[in-house]
Amino acid sequence: MSAIRIGNASGFYGDRLSAVREILTGGPLDVLTGDYLAELTMLILGRDRMKDPKLGYAKTFLRQMEENLGLAVERKVKIVANAGGLNPAGLAGALRELAAKLGLDVTVAHVEGDDLIGRAEELGFGEPLTANAYLGAFGIAECLKAGADVVVTGRVTDASVIVGPAAAHFGWGPTDYDQLAGAVAAGHVIECGAQATGGNYSFFAEHDIRYPGFPIAEIHADGSSVITKHEGTGGAVTVGTVTAQLLYEISGARYPGPDVTARFDTIELSQEDTDRVRISGVRGEAPPPDLKVSLNTLGGFRNEMVFVLTGLDIDAKAELVKQQLTFKKTPAEVRWTLARTDHQDAAVEEEASAFLRCAVKDADPKVVGRAFSNAAVEIALASYPGFHVTAPPGDASPYGLFKPGYVDAKLVEQVAVVDGKRIVIPPSPETRVLAPAEEPDLPEPLTGPTRRAPLGFVAGARSGDKGGDANVGVWVRTDEAWRWLVHALTVAEFKRLLPEAEDLPVHRHVFSTLKAVNFVVEGLLGDGVAAQARFDPQAKAVGEWLRARHMDIPEVLL
Repeated sequence: MSAIRIGNASGFYGDRLSAVREILTGGPLDVLTGDYLAELTMLILGRDRMKDPKLGYAKTFLRQMEENLGLAVERKVKIVANAGGLNPAGLAGALRELAAKLGLDVTVAHVEGDDLIGRAEELGFGEPLTANAYLGAFGIAECLKAGADVVVTGRVTDASVIVGPAAAHFGWGPTDYDQLAGAVAAGHVIECGAQATGGNYSFFAEHDIRYPGFPIAEIHADGSSVITKHEGTGGAVTVGTVTAQLLYEISGARYPGPDVTARFDTIELSQEDTDRVRISGVRGEAPPPDLKVSLNTLGGFRNEMVFVLTGLDIDAKAELVKQQLTFKKTPAEVRWTLARTDHQDAAVEEEASAFLRCAVKDADPKVVGRAFSNAAVEIALASYPGFHVTAPPGDASPYGLFKPGYVDAKLVEQVAVVDGKRIVIPPSPETRVLAPAEEPDLPEPLTGPTRRAPLGFVAGARSGDKGGDANVGVWVRTDEAWRWLVHALTVAEFKRLLPEAEDLPVHRHVFSTLKAVNFVVEGLLGDGVAAQARFDPQAKAVGEWLRARHMDIPEVLL
């Protein structure tokens, strides 16, 4: 059976609107997919649903379909997206109305069952704003097999929008673990859009990524795939860009999902041709018995002021502000951060300046609202020389808290809804408790003279968030560099390079076939991105910070 060609046109809610048309018109395609749901997005959609129960889905997807649904029908391209968010049935209904308005004969189906908010207390999750289990691919597959042209879902795993069409196309069953695992790997690569084609890539200067195209996975019956993009589009697909994305927001060698646990330590990559990278050898195992659940709550309210400190005596100026800023009522949390971005003898004023941030949180918006920001500004003429702030006084804004939960998969009913018919998708017939993978054999260390230099001279990195944890994947491009990296970049060295992680639990995972190590830093991001606990709350740039740090690197690699 021929390969199925699946292109992904959205990596998050807010991605390039024109990508749907670009990927539909750029070349041949069987299925167009879109990933719209991040942890933060579920909170945003939860707040939308609070205002209007008819909402709760990604509104931009509906706008994209208004412009492109006719084009997809004309080109016989199926559409699968998780844009349904908290209300997949509502989005499906809106799509049917849109199709009727456009005069299009399409079958719209949806997958539901992930939303556990009505059972949250019963399941031990308390009273969250949103509670959604991560469903798998077989609801999507069932919709497609029943003749759906468009399938929208709620919270499925990001890769499931790619795995589902492949499973339907090839007739895979729930125990075809190697095939499913291969599709999960392909899905993980393309679900973040242009991150697979050179976006957010450490070695970006090697390619023209001013306007990268969106990625395509050509998936074969055995689960192997080729990652590519439409000819003539910008960016690049290389072993490096694919490696970077494979390491994105994972943990250990066993990558668990609701349908399969994919062994990422078995992945083999090869550059087949220009902008064509083959993924093969992926092994799969039975999934764990529990489904992960995304839990979002409203944590309270926050505000911040950023004081600009310029020139000499930066530490003394910062201390003066801390002493002078007083509160009528002290917020529940007050966090001061001094970023020493100043340079000595700077020729530009901004380069002579540091930034002192005061972030406050409280359950009462009045405590951290105008009363706080006005108090910060009131000291302007009575404080350090050169006093100014980066923004005028502002009001408090709500913030959210994310945490993962877990529920027995047998307690969650996944349902495919096609033409009014409800098809219940049974959970996986087999499960396997998740356990750490065995440590691989390591190559002989690389020895010889060394020179102090940035890690990024020889290694790439990609980082991101999983709730309150940060993930940092680091890889190299030659066997010789791997002999050095795997022995040199230990947990102790990682903590030395990134002092923010020094007192936190850090776990290292080795991926020999990718010449990579992945670090999971527990608690670096507090209660997750919506809580905005730190600068760079999604840890997007932690990897680049790590690459800028200096190590003793063998001269032969430099």
